[in-house]
Amino acid sequence: MAALTLREILSFDVLGAAAPEILCGENGLDRPVRWVHSSEIYEIGPLLSGGELLLTTGLGLAGADAGARRHYVRELAERGVAGIAVELGRSLMEMPYELLDESRRRGLPLVALRAVVPFIRIAEAANTAIVTQSLADRPHPAADRDGRAGALLQALAEGTALSQSEVLARARALDFRPDRTRRLVGAAATGADPLAVLAVLDRAAEVLDAPLLRAPVPGGAVAALFAVPAKDGDVVRTALQALRDAVGEGVTVALGPAAPVDAAWSRWGESLREARTTLALALTVPAPEPDCCAVAGGVQVTSSRALALERQLVGEGLTPASRDRLAHLVNRALGPLLEWEGAHASDLVRTLEVHLRNGCSPTRTAVLLHVGRQSLYQRLERIESLLGLPVADPECHGELLLACCAHRLLRAGE
Repeated sequence: MAALTLREILSFDVLGAAAPEILCGENGLDRPVRWVHSSEIYEIGPLLSGGELLLTTGLGLAGADAGARRHYVRELAERGVAGIAVELGRSLMEMPYELLDESRRRGLPLVALRAVVPFIRIAEAANTAIVTQSLADRPHPAADRDGRAGALLQALAEGTALSQSEVLARARALDFRPDRTRRLVGAAATGADPLAVLAVLDRAAEVLDAPLLRAPVPGGAVAALFAVPAKDGDVVRTALQALRDAVGEGVTVALGPAAPVDAAWSRWGESLREARTTLALALTVPAPEPDCCAVAGGVQVTSSRALALERQLVGEGLTPASRDRLAHLVNRALGPLLEWEGAHASDLVRTLEVHLRNGCSPTRTAVLLHVGRQSLYQRLERIESLLGLPVADPECHGELLLACCAHRLLRAGE
């Protein structure tokens, strides 16, 4: 696999903040960069071995004469450096003509950095990506690959990755290189047998013809990114079906929203985070509809959008304050139903939630609740009588659905 080029290094987010301007040497932007180094030493040339991008504020050049400045560039070019990036505004207000002219003569890329970014930040981001990229040329045992994949997925989910270029380099080093014809879908999965969890994900990826990056992560779960072909339209629905077909005993899988491959890495992480939160809810909160997530073999498959209300109501978990807020919502909107259910054997709150979630379709609601239409109509009449309002009224849907969902969350947390 090819090393990172100067062009790629200059596209890093951290370098973008320095407002780089390529003054000459555009034909050399595809040179491989072996390392990013910073120095203010005038006679740095003999200490370099070639392939470096040299960062400098020009402190050692500020008082030098024209001949010394030309010698500086010639020596760096002879050592085979990939390019020079000079921060302007402190030691040097403008790029000295001698540096520019000699760099142009030598075909050496010369970059002006017009905003101040600590060189340590640039070097850290670039050199991390360079080292990660170089790992792709070496054989790695499976355990080591899983560790690197897990570290990348964790960094994405936690928002601790350094830059887009670093993420892409680390992904390429793991042979995960989806193109723009695909969309990324984050996944979180768990089960009693970790090998069974991995098998479900692998089978689904094969069915989807989707490159897959997956690895165990802290907490006992497996995190994954599917690169699903965009031609499939609703790629989340497509991935859900593939996972349901990849039956594995006792496995629970949750998917996040889809993100374009060329979206910012934060979007990749957002899909992974939402999948993780959804998985936690799927494991602790009863499903809103009977058998809505369960499939044969004990597999449970759901998505962040299927549990969107639950995620919005509890986020990463219930707190005393949020519990009180939800209880107030439930009592205000569903009080009469709860009083009735406390005195009679009935299933009115769940009936109301299923009915609202399915567009108030009696046919669909009856099928999901496994009851006859006449029995359903009797329940709906009872609900409307107790609440004193028509449940088909669109103005009531939002509050009633939120209250039903909150009631289910509170009961699960008891």
